[in-house]
Amino acid sequence: MDVRALVEAKARAARDAARTLALCPTKIKNDALVLMAGGLVEKTAALLEANRADVERARSRGVARAFLDRLALSEARVEEMAQGLRETAALPDPVGTVVESWRRPNGLEISRVRVPLGVIAFIYESRPNVTADAAGLCVKSGNAVLLRGGSEAIESNTLIAAVLARALEKAGGPAEAIQFVETTDREAVAAMLELDGLLDLVIPRGGEDFVRWVAERSRVPVLKHDKGVVHVFVDATADPVMAAQIAVNAKAQRPGVCNALETLLVHRAIASTFLPLAGRLLADAGVELRGCPATRVLVPAARPATDADWDAEYLDLILAVRVVDDLDAALEHIRRHGTGLAEAIVTGDLGHARRFTREVDAAAVLVNASTRLVDGGQFGMGAEMGISTSRVHARGPVGARELTTTKFVVVGDGQVRD
Repeated sequence: MDVRALVEAKARAARDAARTLALCPTKIKNDALVLMAGGLVEKTAALLEANRADVERARSRGVARAFLDRLALSEARVEEMAQGLRETAALPDPVGTVVESWRRPNGLEISRVRVPLGVIAFIYESRPNVTADAAGLCVKSGNAVLLRGGSEAIESNTLIAAVLARALEKAGGPAEAIQFVETTDREAVAAMLELDGLLDLVIPRGGEDFVRWVAERSRVPVLKHDKGVVHVFVDATADPVMAAQIAVNAKAQRPGVCNALETLLVHRAIASTFLPLAGRLLADAGVELRGCPATRVLVPAARPATDADWDAEYLDLILAVRVVDDLDAALEHIRRHGTGLAEAIVTGDLGHARRFTREVDAAAVLVNASTRLVDGGQFGMGAEMGISTSRVHARGPVGARELTTTKFVVVGDGQVRD
């Protein structure tokens, strides 16, 4: 079977299974999620062996350290995958939820009810843990899923998807609702994007160029997980110690992910107090600083920043630092260089916090907290398909509820239109 025929066959199987899964009671879906978690833990040794093959292949190609970090599994990460599935099981079932209801003067009872989207195509790169996140959220929301992971994680993803599908079948659901495209041929992605009669939504998760490529070519609606040029602005009234801790966490806790800090903006009035402290802590964490002239006066070890640094998504232990005159200058910098994923302010001024949250245009805006907290699990959503930077349908972390749409249910007793 050629690649296009393979992809279409899997999409048709997913479409057929979606009708069954959409009607599955909450208990079957939750039981499946718990069994999925147990299956991953039970297969930890096999998963790590498969992942080692992926990591060694990637390392032999000389990929970046951040890429290897996203690719690698460990016992702890397998347990995190399992825990995410358990937490998803514990969430309320969005399917069937009445969003709103009202009664018309003619006696019609109208309600808006959540229903699954149908079949979701999830195209992603390098991080095998998102295979479990995506499949789990789709099961919870009653959607079938067509998974196409990057070639670098083919061994890991193939095994994870098989474990999850078996668990869904064991719980009484349709195993065909979890489809994994196991070919590494790039033609598979192009084929998926043409299946507008079988797929209802495409979610691409990867680099900026890849997401743009998908959005430009897809005949299926696309929910974009775009690049994250993330800022933290340290205001004049910020607690310097708290601000430094937030900056270090946002940059160094896991630098190779989209919600990691990329540019640190510092109010000129606090720069002489804050930057030497933050510079030492960031250096201790292995972070290379690239600063404006004012930054380099206070942190001589910083390299000169170029114009390109203000638009860079490093996904590595590199941080651009800029001293700005005031809140207005910080807001203007974010307007020019932000990508709408996550932005934060550290401040003791309530008025400035309110202005920042009102004026910054991003999927998530934080006050006195690390941008690394912008995550479905951290938000109590169990897991996430990604962080949507789109404005239509869903924005921010995409959990089970965001994978539903609504339909109107109208109940009458003989009403007709005049």
